[in-house]
Amino acid sequence: MPSQGTIGDRVRGLRLNRRMSQAQLAGPDLSDSYVSLIESGKRTPTPVVARLLAERLGCTTEFLLHGIEPRQRIDTELGLRHAELELQHGDPAVAADRYTEIVKAADEENAMLTAHARFGRARALEAQGRLGQAVEAFERLRREAAAHPERLADLPLTVALSRCYQRAGDRLRARDLAGRALEQAERMSITQGEIAVDLAAALVEARGDREAVSPELSYVKRVLDVAGVPEVVDRSGEIHALWQASSAAAAGEDSALAVRLADDAINAGRQERLALQLARTAMHWARLESAPLGEAERLAEAAARTFASCAGREREHGESLIVHARVKLRAADPARAGALAAEALELLPDAPGTAVAEAHLVCATVALSLGGDPATHLGKARTLLGGRGRQVFGSDRQAARCWRELGDLYGQVGDRAQQTAAYRKALEAAGVRSMMAGLTVDATISH
Repeated sequence: MPSQGTIGDRVRGLRLNRRMSQAQLAGPDLSDSYVSLIESGKRTPTPVVARLLAERLGCTTEFLLHGIEPRQRIDTELGLRHAELELQHGDPAVAADRYTEIVKAADEENAMLTAHARFGRARALEAQGRLGQAVEAFERLRREAAAHPERLADLPLTVALSRCYQRAGDRLRARDLAGRALEQAERMSITQGEIAVDLAAALVEARGDREAVSPELSYVKRVLDVAGVPEVVDRSGEIHALWQASSAAAAGEDSALAVRLADDAINAGRQERLALQLARTAMHWARLESAPLGEAERLAEAAARTFASCAGREREHGESLIVHARVKLRAADPARAGALAAEALELLPDAPGTAVAEAHLVCATVALSLGGDPATHLGKARTLLGGRGRQVFGSDRQAARCWRELGDLYGQVGDRAQQTAAYRKALEAAGVRSMMAGLTVDATISH
């Protein structure tokens, strides 16, 4: 059977293959001019008309509407779900390969499924830290969403792009995109669900720690107030059992059951994904100096509990403890701040990025507050920050902030040479390379 990309192409191809005229296909129910409009792409048949045409053309309605037969479609749907499970609970690199295979198989035959597979591949690239390639993929999808809103929603793509630019160190573009996403979400009163939670996380991550209340932060607060930071129950065993059962059903050619089991596995992991994203949002909110102390402490504690309850989240658990320690410093409780920072150091012995250095900076601040000697912690923080090299986790803004704090602390102990050197490093970190060096994207952001 022909498998051209549009309904009109398929109607015309099947009609010519059966040596039918447009009048013969129209029959007594339709006009030949209406058939002509469908074939030229100027009309889309209603479900009733599609069933009628499919019957006369000797194909399924599914094939006429989507370009693939029911079995092909369900196999593609199953492939999308298994790739999603791989992305969320397995290996993002494997997920990217599976999404790519779906794109190759479904290309031009089902535009919607292909677009969803390309979106999944972009997210898999992001999960691997391949930010330049992820941004290129998301940018192309955004342009496609603007031209074909029936295939993909623009809002999740804008949020994903903001997140990628933020992690790559382009904070201004991240804020611009997050602001545009907020305008769209506000127009539709979206304050709950996955899109709202992802948007809140993108908005607060793009803010500076010393930023005052703004429309963006007001939205974040509304999302947190509605959703809170829920407790997480570890369902990883259930998820993997359902995933394996789905694979077994697929191997036995029971595709419908395989899809159902895969959906159950995805839904089982949804609560944890949302809870983790809310915990990240709460952690960043608690870090804001404008956040009221009581609220900041409550959210930092909730974030730490969530990360502690999820396997494999030691790095984020440690980071949340550091944020909580900083809140305790604001509350003039250096003893508790020191205990939290020490706990973070136990969780993060070899973590990349700035987290371990931050813990030592907190410990140095505590030592100064209690009349102790901060030299050991200052030296360790300086060594860690100086040895970051290219194994970066987080933005260069974080490194700049740590160098600046290190300079402030050296100033407090009277070491002017180290203070000057730390401030110089802060300036260098603020202007260093982007993780997307060499990437060319459009300078404009489409609405």
